[in-house]
Amino acid sequence: MKSRLVALAAASLLSLPAFARDTVLYIPLADVLAMPEAQDKLDPQMRFLLAGQPTPKVIKRFSTDTSNPKTNGFNKSDEFGCKWAALSALVSLQNSAKREGANAVIDIVSYYKKVEYKSTTDFECHAGAFVVGVALRGTYAKVAD
Repeated sequence: MKSRLVALAAASLLSLPAFARDTVLYIPLADVLAMPEAQDKLDPQMRFLLAGQPTPKVIKRFSTDTSNPKTNGFNKSDEFGCKWAALSALVSLQNSAKREGANAVIDIVSYYKKVEYKSTTDFECHAGAFVVGVALRGTYAKVAD
């Protein structure tokens, strides 16, 4: 009887819906660019411009791409995890931009789960119980200095 009660309790717990945390944060991209880690990883000649920001004259547009990194949220604040994931996205976009001959990533928008969020200052981040994710989409371009 006792084992039957334990099995029944376990089965009822497993049948409960899972409620995963998905906290949405909006963080200034400037905060990421000012991180000491960004100074080490991002080329100072590469420009990162959110959609709607004033953009220097575009000499040539290349492809549009998305970077969707995740980071472990363990032992990190949501804000720091978001900044770290965004920095990873910027590094990935920078590397692809350089391969195409671009010196800027322009018209950057958040593109989490293929839903666009546009801001001239912030990006969107989703923090879960264990994972933090950012998706940035931008166009590689050669812009005037």
